[in-house]
Amino acid sequence: MKVLYDTILKATYTGRPNRFVVTLDLNGESVLAHLPNPGRMWELLFTGVTMYIVPHDKPDAKTKYRVVGIERDGIVIMLDTNYSNDVAQHLIENKLIPGWEQWRVVRREYTVKLHGATSRFDLLLTNDDGEEFLLEVKSCTLFSKTGAMFPDAITERGRKHLLHLRELQNEGYHTGVLFLVQWDQAQWFLPDYHTDLEFATTFKEVAPLLDWKAVAVAWDETFTMPTVTRECTYPSYVLDSEAHDSGVYIMVMHLDHELDLEIGSKGMMHFKAGYYMYVGSAKANLTKRIERHKRKRKKMHWHLDYFRGHCEMIAGVPIRTSGLPLESWSLTHEPYPSMPSMPDPDDVDVSVECALADAVRAISEWDVPKFGCSDCDCTSHLFGMTENPIHNKAFMDVVEEFRMNQLDSIIVENL
Repeated sequence: MKVLYDTILKATYTGRPNRFVVTLDLNGESVLAHLPNPGRMWELLFTGVTMYIVPHDKPDAKTKYRVVGIERDGIVIMLDTNYSNDVAQHLIENKLIPGWEQWRVVRREYTVKLHGATSRFDLLLTNDDGEEFLLEVKSCTLFSKTGAMFPDAITERGRKHLLHLRELQNEGYHTGVLFLVQWDQAQWFLPDYHTDLEFATTFKEVAPLLDWKAVAVAWDETFTMPTVTRECTYPSYVLDSEAHDSGVYIMVMHLDHELDLEIGSKGMMHFKAGYYMYVGSAKANLTKRIERHKRKRKKMHWHLDYFRGHCEMIAGVPIRTSGLPLESWSLTHEPYPSMPSMPDPDDVDVSVECALADAVRAISEWDVPKFGCSDCDCTSHLFGMTENPIHNKAFMDVVEEFRMNQLDSIIVENL
């Protein structure tokens, strides 16, 4: 079995100054390492997690080391996207991908010209009948307990690439995508409609026309070529009910000083310095609602509008949902405190919003009483903590719970 790296070191993650560099503790020494995976990876990068690094093979490199992997729950995750094509070729040539046993790799970085435009594909495959197969390879590092999603950040380029694959398919080419899910626990795969609804909508349209697969692969600390644990199922019916521009959201903000502020009819309210998480919902146009909250200049309407002008916006976190995943999930889990006493049990938007507020309250350090909850029985929808929530595992666990884990209640039963 091919070993990808000669020397592999373990280090502890301490920070990420930019998309391509991380800071690490290596045996008590603070070092910089190049991160070849530019993905957002909010769900993996927490202070104290174990990273796998190798000495940089370029003498003039700005960093001494390069990241190749990370651990989640004690499981090794591959992060080095430079080897994605190598891994794909290994799996194909060793007939480890179910349904693709007849294909073999004949060329890499293959170029196709169509209508005057040139496109390059990761792999060109062929079979004994001389047929050709243009394949793109993607590395997926966004996962939950049993699921995986792609992408973890908005990718207009990726969406256009899907449309181009469909165009080539319509011209008679055999085209497809291989998603390498770097998580051997994954059972299902979906486009991440929470993060990039347009990509998910396009994927839903073109998926039936393309020859594509998502396979869960297992790595170990030696980083020899992985094994395939399973082909992930594609529960497309989830997109029918859930991939719409409605649901709930969390606005993450930072206030760098204590503040007493008049909040509309609520009067004066006190805000500690720190990071804030505001929970809201939108029955339609969720994207526009989040964009409105990000703006400082606007007509004052919601409680958050008064507060927004005094703080830095860190992120808007959409959770697109019909309410069905939470309702199904609550049949086998203890309901959130607000759920049994909702003013309108049939209003799933309010139910999810208040349940999300319950979950955020449980991991926060304080709240602002009666903020943002005039139309429900919650004590608050604005919560605070001293650490940036985006880098806080407890907060990201809440996001994962509502975005992905609750889907298990409507997916796993159909696996």
